[in-house]
Amino acid sequence: NDSTLAGKELRLKQQYFFSSATLQDILRRFSKTRLPWTELHTQVAIQLNDTHPSISIPELMRILIDLEFLSWEEAWETTTKVFAFTNHTVLPEALERWHVPMMEHLLPRHMQIIYEINHRFLQEV
Repeated sequence: NDSTLAGKELRLKQQYFFSSATLQDILRRFSKTRLPWTELHTQVAIQLNDTHPSISIPELMRILIDLEFLSWEEAWETTTKVFAFTNHTVLPEALERWHVPMMEHLLPRHMQIIYEINHRFLQEV
């Protein structure tokens, strides 16, 4: 039940856990190819069919920047080539939304990345 703050936190933790575990497995397998990380998109495509696993996008950025030491530009270009997104509804109850203070508390590095993505996007438009 995610109607309470504790329930919302648990749901976010669960979504992050499964998204991160999946990405780590994908990246572990890719690392065996010995290709550079910037070639990840030649071997991996991740289709997000809903908003629930969207935390995977800043998670991949975090891994590529913080653990694999890619530049922001290399990590973003790789991430945008790896992920595709389809949403099958525009009903508000179907769209995942997280309270900013909760995200900042539970996933502070991810929020830094999300803020930077937003900043760069606004610079473009």
